[in-house]
Amino acid sequence: MNSSTSLPLAASAARPLTVALAGNPNAGKTSLFNALTGLRQKVANYPGVTVERKEGVWPLTQDGPPARVVDLPGLYSLDAASLDEQIARDVILGRASVVPMPDVVVAVVDATNLERNLYLVTQLIETGRPLVIALTMIDLAERRGIEIDAVQLSRALGVPVVPVVATQRRGLDALAAAVACAADAECSHQAGWRLSEAAERELLALAGNGHEQEQAAGGAKHAQRHVALTELYADELPPNEARQEEIKAARARLAAANPNWWQEPLVARYDWIERAAHGAVRHRRAEHSTITDRIDAFVTHRVFGPLILLAVMFIVFQTIFSWARLPMDLIDQGFGALGNTVQAHMSPGLLTDLLVNGVIAGVGGVLVFLPQILLLFFFIALLEDSGYMARAAFLMDRLMRSVGLHGKAFMPLLSSFACAIPGIMATRTIENPKDRLATILIAPFMSCSARLPVYTLMIAAFFTGQKVFGILSVGVVIIMAMYLLGIVVAICVAWVLKHTILKAPPPPLVLELPPYRLPSALNIAQTMRTRAWMFVRRAGTVILAISILLWALVTFPRLHQPTPAAQTVSAQATTNGAATSGANTTNAAAQPAAADDKGEQIRQSFAGRLGRLIEPAIRPLGFDWQMGIGLISSFAARETLVSTLSIVYNVGDEGAKEQSGSLIEAVRNARRADGTRAWTPLVAVSMMVFFVLACQCMSTVAIVRRETNSWRWPLFMVSYMLVLAYIASFITYQGGRLLGFS
Repeated sequence: MNSSTSLPLAASAARPLTVALAGNPNAGKTSLFNALTGLRQKVANYPGVTVERKEGVWPLTQDGPPARVVDLPGLYSLDAASLDEQIARDVILGRASVVPMPDVVVAVVDATNLERNLYLVTQLIETGRPLVIALTMIDLAERRGIEIDAVQLSRALGVPVVPVVATQRRGLDALAAAVACAADAECSHQAGWRLSEAAERELLALAGNGHEQEQAAGGAKHAQRHVALTELYADELPPNEARQEEIKAARARLAAANPNWWQEPLVARYDWIERAAHGAVRHRRAEHSTITDRIDAFVTHRVFGPLILLAVMFIVFQTIFSWARLPMDLIDQGFGALGNTVQAHMSPGLLTDLLVNGVIAGVGGVLVFLPQILLLFFFIALLEDSGYMARAAFLMDRLMRSVGLHGKAFMPLLSSFACAIPGIMATRTIENPKDRLATILIAPFMSCSARLPVYTLMIAAFFTGQKVFGILSVGVVIIMAMYLLGIVVAICVAWVLKHTILKAPPPPLVLELPPYRLPSALNIAQTMRTRAWMFVRRAGTVILAISILLWALVTFPRLHQPTPAAQTVSAQATTNGAATSGANTTNAAAQPAAADDKGEQIRQSFAGRLGRLIEPAIRPLGFDWQMGIGLISSFAARETLVSTLSIVYNVGDEGAKEQSGSLIEAVRNARRADGTRAWTPLVAVSMMVFFVLACQCMSTVAIVRRETNSWRWPLFMVSYMLVLAYIASFITYQGGRLLGFS
């Protein structure tokens, strides 16, 4: 971008240029955006909707102000179908209030699929906006023996055409110069294709009568023509009744002259595209099987394809859970050390307790899962950039359609195994609102990483060392059963939803299979950075607030000041082993008194009272009031059950909250008022079944609220999942008792 071309004076005097990147999905738009902006990016949402708005700063020239680059969602045409396409169209046409009308639109065109990509270009030309074509993947086209004369293609289309290879930064300087030139009004253009004489007369008449449209289009003749063309051939009529009558009359005249009048724009565009491509594209050798075709023969095979997909999924999840363990432990230890440091340098009291057990523990409880989130999106970006993700959706389309879902639902559900939040956000690519909503409502059934601490605690307490047939570990079998239970229930619920309240036939999967290519390290890094920050910002703030609230529920009302013995324990705990042996003797003697104080405080706190309040309802599931406190806290975040139980059972130390032996023993030895064991293997299984099916995550609820723009659907989701969890847990516990497993 060392171009010496200066920015137009009008643009530089008023504001930096606004450049919009528009193009088909998989055309290389994201790679180009990352190459132009580097780390100078920000991600937000368009007001009122949940579609992401990616913007960056492009240093267009050496001496001028940088340009503002907006990366639009992928779209195939301006006749928008999905929410993403509607947003892209509105930005291009200047209807998005948060983004000014682009000074220049850069149409990103895949050189290996030139004619298909140029259909959107014909529509962009009709809008009258200054336009530049960035011809991407030119290196892949060259390897396939496709030669494109950019000068000839530019002459045929009437707009600048710049070949670029974003990953190698080829052609970026020439693109900057072309964009700066296109911002000048003298570089304007108009559509080069025409309809029949009768259709052109109707367009001319409608454009001349559309005064409101003329003002909206800025008075440009080609923009007026575009508005008239859109109205004449659109499925819906404009709201103005007088305008409706004009359009109906024009349609009637065209139908009388040509029964297939409505096909004219499509045919005319592709005829023009074919003529333009014919003179600019030359194939050096005959078409033959490409590497992509040979790989797809196995990857999309009816038998081998699903097996390869299962192997890929197994490798991804096995790697996530194994590689993430060390950084998760380090983060956990770091926050534990931070809590100990704060506790050691502050006097005992409510403020210290709030900072250690509310703020630090709350943030740490979220960030401990960040390595898994990073690894998940590393693999997602790797698979997407390589081209395999589209093949996975293609393979899963048959299963998805059998329960009424779209094939594109596969990826959001796959993402939900790490965290339901990014999985729900990934449903934006599903065009049909009912298909998208159905996918959102079943995504929380996928066993996310937050459930693993609960599974691990229950298995460690009751199923360690046990084998099935002397070979398989019972713990592994139980975890696999929990994952399968969530998947099976999700499929059944999807079938019910798609045949009742969300009834609609799933549309056929129209999906482009891009060529395989080497992933871009920059794209992967940008994806991981963006998604990690969104996870921390959106999930962390919600869980932090809820953690502080739960701390208050356990802490208040304060019954009395701790006993002197308890204060001795607290003071000695903060010395980290610096006390004398005589003081340690006092510490050991005072522990029962401190535990009694803490236990009584919890029993009489707001949380304890809530636990006793719901105990009659949860008793048929095998749970008592102490477990009820854990259930209440887990609705903020599932993993808080472990730390809550450590407090309820007076385990005490922070180390116990990390599933130490003392917590496991406390769970095993917990007794009820009548002296019976509170926990049994059957109760543990009942608890795990409840956690599989219940929606215990306020962050997920908040994201569903944002994605649906309504409280109706998140409340419906929480309610029906809670009912299913209760019924399944009831059947598990009561059925187990009848079979003699109590």
